Amino acid sequence: MSTSATLPSSSSVGDSFAARLVRNARGRAPGLLLVGAVAAIAVLLGSRPAIAALGLSPLTLAILIGALLGNTVLPRVARHLPVDAGIEFSKGMLLRAGIVLYGFRLTFQDLAAVGWNGFAIDLVVVAGTFCAAVAIGTRVLKLDRETAVLVGAGSAICGAAAVLATESVIKAPAYKVGVAIATVVVFGTLGMIVYPWLYPHLGMEAHVYGVYVGSTVHEVAQVVVAGGAAGDEAARAAVIAKMLRVMMLAPFLVVLGLWWARGGEASTSATRGVAVPWFAVLFIAVVALHSLVPMPAATVQAIERVDAVLLAMAMAALGMRTRLSALRAAGTRPLMLAAMLFAWLAVGGYVLNRALG
Repeated sequence: MSTSATLPSSSSVGDSFAARLVRNARGRAPGLLLVGAVAAIAVLLGSRPAIAALGLSPLTLAILIGALLGNTVLPRVARHLPVDAGIEFSKGMLLRAGIVLYGFRLTFQDLAAVGWNGFAIDLVVVAGTFCAAVAIGTRVLKLDRETAVLVGAGSAICGAAAVLATESVIKAPAYKVGVAIATVVVFGTLGMIVYPWLYPHLGMEAHVYGVYVGSTVHEVAQVVVAGGAAGDEAARAAVIAKMLRVMMLAPFLVVLGLWWARGGEASTSATRGVAVPWFAVLFIAVVALHSLVPMPAATVQAIERVDAVLLAMAMAALGMRTRLSALRAAGTRPLMLAAMLFAWLAVGGYVLNRALG
């Protein structure tokens, strides 16, 4: 009996796959163009010295512009133009791709420059901050676990990028992600102002101060400003210490995935059965590749520019999905948690760096 009538040919399978790709591309194109335009504006604005001096990174600008659109004209635009598919793709797949490419900013050789003491400081800061966030947030402030985890990740590791990466594991609603990123902006900016003011009174050498800044300030851009206030040596130490914290993002996501799948949230979480995020593994692989295989500086810079755009697109899409009404409903408790974590980072981080630096 012939099977030609029941089994599709390889060419028809290929055609259907290609057709699906074309349909998906067409469906996502309007949203991707919109998100890409916002990301381009954010990157251009973020490159201006006056904006950079304020500690406003392209990621922060992207979510602010996205949120402005999402709460004003976007709902009306979406009724006439199919932008939803592209927005969802941006805050999903493009975010993961951006995190993977973020690994090209790091090498094992650079991270070794801070030494074992710097590694120990960063490890204690990351683990201590996150555990404190979950414990205080859920038990003292009675926050839901998702919000506590997001605020903790942003404070512990690398600000908005860590919040976004964590959202990919726990699948939190957009408004909770927006709340967490707002806390990073508020207290990261405060740290950028307070740390240079405190520097003359801390009794720290420039290198030690730089490690202190890198191990406790939220965003990379904020670290650059706060560390640079004490000179080039402090700025370099601050950036390297911060990059070591960023490096801890991948193992953090793996551990978080395992913990989340086994915890009380697992029954409702979309991460059930997906304990190890694939993009975290690829992030480590990219860092290893960048460390072991020499690459032209121009190539690395081009990749970093592409990565900046991808992450800005993800942030813009997230902003478009964030509603001010939901942020208001979250109340002041997330800010209270972030304030407590800021105090721990500033005071506890100082003690750690004085003892181990």
